[in-house]
Amino acid sequence: MSKAKKNEFRPDEFVVYPAHGVGRIVSIDEQEVAGLRLEMFVISFDKDKMTLRVPTARATEIGMRSLSSPDLIERAMDTLKGKARVKRAMWSRRAQEYEQKINSGDLMAIAEVVRDLHRSDDQREQSYSERQLYEAALERLTREVAAVIGIDEGGAQKRVEDVLTARVAA
Repeated sequence: MSKAKKNEFRPDEFVVYPAHGVGRIVSIDEQEVAGLRLEMFVISFDKDKMTLRVPTARATEIGMRSLSSPDLIERAMDTLKGKARVKRAMWSRRAQEYEQKINSGDLMAIAEVVRDLHRSDDQREQSYSERQLYEAALERLTREVAAVIGIDEGGAQKRVEDVLTARVAA
């Protein structure tokens, strides 16, 4: 079973880890943990200056996945063009749902959060917690868009914001 998982991800490949977003597999190391020898993916998140070690046998179970296909990126961009869907639930409940979507690692769910929390200049001001969730979702989305399309994060963010402002103008 371990061999199948190992072949799924390779060093120098970008992957998405649900709780942290896009990272790059630096190497596959063996490490002794509690007397057991475990094979680990060593994943680097350069922007966060963080390194994560994930047991190869549990990587997919944890939710680690390869980058989305360009087709899925286009579908996520189409999601951004849609009308924001804000439920009438209390903010704390909605914030919890948004947080779960962001940490799911699911690109479409993250795109929905960006769409739902985006505010144009003429709309009411966002609360601090709304802004934090929006920025977290936007960063996750733009990092993956950048990695898939092969552009820098600034270019990816501009692309996403252009789609959002075009939606508002329409």
